[in-house]
Amino acid sequence: MKWHWEMMEIIEVTENKKEYLPLLLLADEQENMIDRYLDKGKMYVLDDNGIKCECVLADVGNRVLEIKNIATVSEYQGKGYAKALIDFIVKKYSKQYDILQVGTGDSPKTIPFYEKCGFIRSHILPNFFTDNYDHPIYECGVQLVDMVFLQRLI
Repeated sequence: MKWHWEMMEIIEVTENKKEYLPLLLLADEQENMIDRYLDKGKMYVLDDNGIKCECVLADVGNRVLEIKNIATVSEYQGKGYAKALIDFIVKKYSKQYDILQVGTGDSPKTIPFYEKCGFIRSHILPNFFTDNYDHPIYECGVQLVDMVFLQRLI
């Protein structure tokens, strides 16, 4: 299948961000955790004949921009949408920030994706998932315990 990237549009969402809750929950499965960053974060959606992907960013200080949430509609995963959104963010924010960082579970599904996008492991926040979520979270059959931070220069 051939993809027509020229149809793709990235739009900043400034209101009614909760409208995208089903997509946000793909990356962060507890709504009260999403509420911690959604209002103060910058949100972008990628539209390619319909919304395919979203991303929420936050300024965490010291010229570091953090991806708080990034998710692609399930049936469109693996098609390059999230990478396109990351490339857009890097281009858009390269003058304001030095580092783009993301915190994620130590999952065989997500870590290789970020490494393909140029991120390298930076540090770990021990017990983040077990301390902050009201239920165990599993990805690819593995329980997520620590948050792994990855960074890349922008």
